[in-house]
Amino acid sequence: MHPDSSAAARYSSEQSRTAREGLKSAQRVVVKIGSALLTRDGAGLDREALAPWVDQMNALGRSVVVVSSGSVAEGMLRLGWKSRPQQLHELQAAAAIGQMGLAQAWETEFKRHNRLTAQVLLTHDDLSNRRRYLNARTTLRTLTRLGVTPVINENDTTATDEIRFGDNDRLAALVANLVEADLLIILTDQLGMFTDNPNTNPDASLVSFTHASDLDLDAMVTGPGGLLGRGGMQTKLAAARLAARSGTSTVIASGRVDRVLERVLAGEDIGSLLVSDKERLLARKQWLAGHLQTRGRLTLDAGAVRVLVEQGRSLLAVGVTRVQGTFDSGDMVLCCNEQGAEIARGLINYSSAEAAKIAGHSSARIADLLGYTYAPELIHRDNLVLTDISSQTL
Repeated sequence: MHPDSSAAARYSSEQSRTAREGLKSAQRVVVKIGSALLTRDGAGLDREALAPWVDQMNALGRSVVVVSSGSVAEGMLRLGWKSRPQQLHELQAAAAIGQMGLAQAWETEFKRHNRLTAQVLLTHDDLSNRRRYLNARTTLRTLTRLGVTPVINENDTTATDEIRFGDNDRLAALVANLVEADLLIILTDQLGMFTDNPNTNPDASLVSFTHASDLDLDAMVTGPGGLLGRGGMQTKLAAARLAARSGTSTVIASGRVDRVLERVLAGEDIGSLLVSDKERLLARKQWLAGHLQTRGRLTLDAGAVRVLVEQGRSLLAVGVTRVQGTFDSGDMVLCCNEQGAEIARGLINYSSAEAAKIAGHSSARIADLLGYTYAPELIHRDNLVLTDISSQTL
């Protein structure tokens, strides 16, 4: 791909400068630091590397939440393992052991500035359950209000293959949604996102500024992450797009750049700035959009798709042609068009068995078919959020 035809040259320097200037006003920031920066190529945590990042966070004068990798690498060191385990139970054991050192390392560095830290371990269930989501948000907001720096990691010790976030980039984006962050900063061992692989293409150029939704970015990301990390540039792009759903901008930058956090928030042209082209969703909509785990699928006819996409109304049973999966009232389900593309997702008012009985029928017939009525809508519009692909379905 020629760089001049890509997102690298799509926006003027003035647009980029204006966007960078806007970062100066960011008050709530999530900082994600990857394994490549936090570890010494498998030799456990690089404690010396933590110090300058903590110094910068303390000097920012803003609310900062840290999403930290490194627990598995630290556990591997303590166990004498040379390669990342493949078996889930060994991965969980390494994470459990490594969490001790990870928490201690962050606590020690922040203590130099008389700042308290709090270890927060999250699993998917914590953010997929509405009550636990709100509890997590309240806890994080309370910690930051008290001047405490939360250090968040995925709870590898208890998570299973089915419910794991898969990488801390995605977790960081979900945390940004959770705390309604103004900015997500993903620190990596790369300078940012390039138009092509800079290791193989000398003409590749850094993407300084673009929208997270820019489709040209998909062709720019390269292979998977390294030995210790679970994320590559693909996951960072996916994280930026997930953060953008709630109006949060993302900067992908090298953690090895001197004073990188301070300079990004001072508006300097460092790394790749991927901004959101959406207005902030309501908090409940953020939670729905960030959902990873769903329990079922509803197929909608063309009329129902138009009602959802064009009019923003609730989903009625009459527009459903097929019910798949086993779910209960209150579970998250996907809403798809007749071609199988996801249109929306939301919390359903009826179980899968009930939904199958009333699918294709008007709301007036629900009581006759079931003997009772929970609600006239299958999914109320307040519990439903359109997904990105919905704009391409009509």
